[in-house]
Amino acid sequence: MARLSDIVEPMRTRIAELDCPTFDTEPWVTGPPLNERRIAMVSSAGLLRRGDKGFRAGADDYREIGDDVADRDILMSHISVNYDRTGFQQDLNLVLPRQLMHRLAEEGTIGSVASAHYAFMGATDPREMEPSAHELANKLKADNVDSVVLIPV
Repeated sequence: MARLSDIVEPMRTRIAELDCPTFDTEPWVTGPPLNERRIAMVSSAGLLRRGDKGFRAGADDYREIGDDVADRDILMSHISVNYDRTGFQQDLNLVLPRQLMHRLAEEGTIGSVASAHYAFMGATDPREMEPSAHELANKLKADNVDSVVLIPV
């Protein structure tokens, strides 16, 4: 991720002046003990499965990545020129830590890992993403997911 101080003008000023929306909801709820939770991950790294349609600028949709998809078949289509892909190229777990989640499930720290994880394109206005987020919430509920690890990249 680029530091704001490393970004050239006028992009730095534009980013610093972006509106940060608020939402009139109460997203924090209590749930079962951690060792009983089914956990999915949602990344903003613009990840997709090989063969999926890439993200466009300002995309408000998401891509589903089955937990059984091979690492070599997960690609990054983040479109920002300011986005550093080095970490992803070296280790997928930096943007989608599936190995860690499975280890935690095997150890009994968490209950289970969801059958799918999801990726949005970062740098999209969250207000534009809200309809897709509601759709995704329904998919998560259908998979009995009760906890989500948000991975802002």
